[in-house]
Amino acid sequence: MGHTHGHSHSHAPTAADGSTRRLWPMVAGMGIIATFFVVEVIAGVWANSLALLADAGHMLTDVVAMAMGLVALLLARHGKSDGEKTFGWHRAEVFTAVANAVLLIGVAIFVLYEAFERLGSDPQVPGLTLIIVALAGLAANLVVMQLLRSDSQDSIAVRGAYMEVLADAVGSVGVLVAGIIALTTGWGYADIVVAVLIALWVAPRASRLALDALRILSQRAPAHVDVEAVRSELEALPQVHDVHDLHIWTLTTGMDVTTVHLGSDHPNGEVLIAAREVLERHGLDHATVQVDPIEIQKRCHRDLTW
Repeated sequence: MGHTHGHSHSHAPTAADGSTRRLWPMVAGMGIIATFFVVEVIAGVWANSLALLADAGHMLTDVVAMAMGLVALLLARHGKSDGEKTFGWHRAEVFTAVANAVLLIGVAIFVLYEAFERLGSDPQVPGLTLIIVALAGLAANLVVMQLLRSDSQDSIAVRGAYMEVLADAVGSVGVLVAGIIALTTGWGYADIVVAVLIALWVAPRASRLALDALRILSQRAPAHVDVEAVRSELEALPQVHDVHDLHIWTLTTGMDVTTVHLGSDHPNGEVLIAAREVLERHGLDHATVQVDPIEIQKRCHRDLTW
């Protein structure tokens, strides 16, 4: 029929997909955070501290985030591809990231609401309790951050969990400051101020995570790929006289996919080798290239609309 597809599916053993990512850091981190969440809720209720309760709320979203991330990684690793799910379950990580972002924003809104409700109440909080709990919480967060750090660059689900733990670490520092101020000056409003600052620090970072996930779900080109540069380099190949229907999108973190039609009268093998070299220079190892002779090319221009 004159159509040739060249496939480049070279995934190295360290490829960033669900089959190679480690699961134990998520499990260990979830256990640590869940344990400390209980401690912080009890301390926050006893001390009537909004800052502690805000930090506990973030701890809860951490547990949920890591649980969802763990499920997403397990689906990516063990979920099977079939006639309906031709890409498997890799997108589960992206949906998890959106859910994490929504949880973070929800906690931030709740804290801001509670802070507004407590204005004018002259809150009294035990500074020493805040200091002790904050130091323990900061230590727990730093341990979990270290567990998740290496995998957070390769998985948007793990990155969501990592960001939530990072937010908790910042929150613990804030609670520590509030405790020191309350202990040394007796100014209870430091607790409310810190809670508000935690919420305002978390919200934009949660929004950025959501935008990154939505960029993938909307199948926009990856931010690190210059689509016009790819097109120009393909058009500059001596074997190619036309480039059309170039599509580049991200399946999940670290898995970019490309399809393109190249008009050419050269041997298909020669065109595919040259095109593959261009795509791989841009990190596009998973590509489908169709070589169209002139008569096929005219029909593609007429029939394809996207």
